[in-house]
Amino acid sequence: MSTNSKYNNWFHPYKTDKKYDKRVAYFSMEFGIHQALKTYSGGLGFLAGSHMRSAYEMKQNLIGVGMLWKYGYYDQSRHMDKTLRTDFVEKTYNFLEDTGIEVTVKLHDNPNVKVKAYVLKPEIFGSVPIYLLSTDVEGNDFISRTITDHLYDANETTRISQSIILGIGGAKVVEALGGADRYHLNEGHALPAFYYLRDKGVKKNQMVFTTHTPEKAGNEERDANFLNHCGFFGRRLSDEELSEESVNGGKINYTVSALRMAKKANAVSKLHAKVSKEMWKDYDKTCKIIPITNAQNQNFWQDEKLKKAWQKKNNSGFKKRKLELKAELFYEVLNQTEKLFDPNILTLVWARRFAGYKRADLLLHDEARFKRLISNEKYPVQIIWAGKPYPKDFYGIDVFNKLVHYTKHIPNLAVLTGYEMELSRKLKEGSDVWLNTPRITREASGTSGMSAAMNGSVNVSINDGWIPEFEKNSKNSFILPEQDYKAPVSEQDKLDAENLYDILENKVIPIYYDQPEKWQDIVFKGIDDVLPEFSSHRMADQYYKELFN
Repeated sequence: MSTNSKYNNWFHPYKTDKKYDKRVAYFSMEFGIHQALKTYSGGLGFLAGSHMRSAYEMKQNLIGVGMLWKYGYYDQSRHMDKTLRTDFVEKTYNFLEDTGIEVTVKLHDNPNVKVKAYVLKPEIFGSVPIYLLSTDVEGNDFISRTITDHLYDANETTRISQSIILGIGGAKVVEALGGADRYHLNEGHALPAFYYLRDKGVKKNQMVFTTHTPEKAGNEERDANFLNHCGFFGRRLSDEELSEESVNGGKINYTVSALRMAKKANAVSKLHAKVSKEMWKDYDKTCKIIPITNAQNQNFWQDEKLKKAWQKKNNSGFKKRKLELKAELFYEVLNQTEKLFDPNILTLVWARRFAGYKRADLLLHDEARFKRLISNEKYPVQIIWAGKPYPKDFYGIDVFNKLVHYTKHIPNLAVLTGYEMELSRKLKEGSDVWLNTPRITREASGTSGMSAAMNGSVNVSINDGWIPEFEKNSKNSFILPEQDYKAPVSEQDKLDAENLYDILENKVIPIYYDQPEKWQDIVFKGIDDVLPEFSSHRMADQYYKELFN
């Protein structure tokens, strides 16, 4: 694409490092850059945010292309009985700059939906420039203005429209900025970009793709004729063209289409790459899938004082700082739940998106055994849960509310709301143990345990996602024995719960109290092994070497 443009400056404040001079446009539905910029829902956004920070710190020639969500994902609040309430509050970001770039996109029967691009400049939060698109523009009709209201809108037509705005609107904004050498889709949400770019003569070797979802049902698939009517392909495809793009009886599978159009794709862990290759092997003309394991930004997520104590292997300094961070977290617990937690007591945290397969309530599987665990006076424990279900995921909301009711009158159990970047940071810094309990093969990567380990929180985990690349069982983490993922779910849950109780009762808790030096060795070994391998500097470098170049 032409690089002659009055907007040719991508707003990078630095001279690009020669290793990273290819111009890359990185499309993502969500970016978790800072607590104050609510353009994320969870792991995908945290991952994209860490990538944008590392790209900035490493002087890469990359920009982010995302969406400016008027109401964000949602604000997690409480009803009168402390159960979950989803609030939608308008966000106004005065630190974003209007680029002056406005493009139009054809949507449904409206040929001129306006899309305005705002930029998050690098000096604001220490990221590469991120261009955020909004349809809340004067001149658009009411429906068009609402497309960028809610991240992952529950209405199917709106969701399709969001993909078109991010994909085609985003590609046109990049065009206005002078084009890119590589167009990278972080997940399939921005798939329309590939169709539009292909028609514009962008070559296959300029398009790359990251897949995040390790099960077929989680990969978006919609009726091809309906997508054609919506304007998904940038123009009206003929019946013959549509048939070529379709799979599974007249459907467009976003992942299959992206794998067919991209020169190369990556999965987000070594295990996920194997799962992905197996998932898509029956579809022809798909590109190679390589593993590039997710990672998190050390400078953003690791507490500076903990880092210094770890570097010097200063046990007492590390413990002193950990107690301070626990006290900060417990102030939040007190404020939200009116419970006084003790920094000297072993504290377990389960915090991530409340999806059914992640099993937030696995600890409650055998209630009698759980009660023994939480009422052991010799080995006391405190447990905190936090996380956001999708606002329309009623199963996830039920699990959240079940935990709220169960814990309400138990002084050493707490459920927190407001699980966003700031609370996530506090939980990782202030926990002793980070619990990760998805059903095996369901977690493509899972990254929260990385930033937890950076802060001396010991992973107690299912051996899924990134964990097999990190774990040294009982040396840097504690790993549950692997279940047969083909076994009935009820059987998997029962065995995983039993193993979780066993590991906590017989290993984790006694070591913490009876062998504090050994515990500290495990903590330091966790940090040694998570850094630099699971720092996003490694990941950002690997993307350039293996995907963009």
